[in-house]
Amino acid sequence: MTGKYELLGLRITKIKNLDNSMTLTPNITEISKQTDITLTPQTNQQFNWRNCWYPVTFIQDLPKNRPYSFSLYDEPLVLFRNAAGQLTCLSDRCPHRAAKLSDGQIIEGKIECLYHGWQFGSGGECLQIPQLPTGAKMPEKACVKSFLVVEKQGMVWMWAGKAETADENTIPILPDLEKPGFVYSQKVSELPFDQGFLIEQVLDPAHLNFSHHGSQGNRKNAQPLEMEILESSIAGIKARFRGTRNPDEFWKYLTFFAPNLVLLNFSIEDKDWRFGLAWYSMPVGKNRCRVLTCSYRNFFQWKNKLTPRWLTHLGQSKILEEDLHLVMGQQESIERSQKSLKELFLPLKTSDTILLEYRKWLDRFGSSLPFYHGYTTYKLGKNLGNSQDEELSMARYAHHTQFCNSCSRTHQITIQLKKIFVGVAIALAGMAIVTDEFLIKLLLVSASISSIGLAVAANKLKTKFERSYTRK
Repeated sequence: MTGKYELLGLRITKIKNLDNSMTLTPNITEISKQTDITLTPQTNQQFNWRNCWYPVTFIQDLPKNRPYSFSLYDEPLVLFRNAAGQLTCLSDRCPHRAAKLSDGQIIEGKIECLYHGWQFGSGGECLQIPQLPTGAKMPEKACVKSFLVVEKQGMVWMWAGKAETADENTIPILPDLEKPGFVYSQKVSELPFDQGFLIEQVLDPAHLNFSHHGSQGNRKNAQPLEMEILESSIAGIKARFRGTRNPDEFWKYLTFFAPNLVLLNFSIEDKDWRFGLAWYSMPVGKNRCRVLTCSYRNFFQWKNKLTPRWLTHLGQSKILEEDLHLVMGQQESIERSQKSLKELFLPLKTSDTILLEYRKWLDRFGSSLPFYHGYTTYKLGKNLGNSQDEELSMARYAHHTQFCNSCSRTHQITIQLKKIFVGVAIALAGMAIVTDEFLIKLLLVSASISSIGLAVAANKLKTKFERSYTRK
């Protein structure tokens, strides 16, 4: 069964394994208040995590002439462009001696293993083995698994299952991005906790006024929330919420499209303002997930147009880092307890209804996932020993700058500027020492001091790309 529908600014196409009971419509009518937060009954359906599209990165953040490594559920993968400029995704493991292909180089659209020079094409076929005698037959097992990958709406998407089962129409794009009058910003980060804890966090509007006090929220605005689960099935969850303090408060909508998109959006009708914030996430591995955020709106466009991308990211990184330590501690505490969330949580229907529905969704449909934590069930998975220590994983360079083309480039510029200003300051000071003319000496000393000040400023900016925000 196929069919398209638009949900809260998100175009989605049904596929065969979606639950027909989930009828998603753009116009939502009033329904009775959701008060029951007990576990939704089990079903016989199971979510197939392989038959899904996964967001890898934004196209603007891909390196141009070298391989790009990433992983999905701890399976190492590599991206590169072939001779025609098309993206290719292969398993990041050379069949010869298991070296990482991503450590190699791209030669005429082929990826070459740095260890012994084996070369592979777009389909994973081995095209060259320098150690084979002339005319020798290529070994049958000298190939690498390949995955379908496409570019859509400025993002790179990979299909984790068999290519013949993929349908590009099921990629959850945001139609508003292509409408006139809308501006948007995009940011990629890699976080030191599981995907489920990220999704729980963004489905939790009640935490904003405390965790993000002074940035996105205010403690004085904390209040009970009216929350409704509009629909829930194997396809995902549709919900809405609003504050109870103001009787004229408008609804905000939260939609989870399984397995890796949460969309927050709302509109202010009298001003014809529309806002959306999409969190596309990917389970990189145990204790690691990648999140690609895209915020968009059709008002205050000038701010987006005038603000450099790297400067926008500095502010967004601060907001993300206000939660980092809290979520890491939450996951560590939960997994150490070896208990279900039902035993550990004390949920409130006026703050936790939506996030709890997600955890129950995992109970109902997530048993095939490599690891997950539902409300009553869980599969912890195995830590493969590739997670970073806490101090390093929380550093801004580790979770964002190295993955972002804009911030990485600006970071390198600040390093060079610091060196230039220090060198100029030293040269000017030396000239002042050997100069006898008082006025010239004074000018040289002043210029040297100014150069030192510029070097200090460049260093301060440099550290903003390296060190995370910490609460005072």
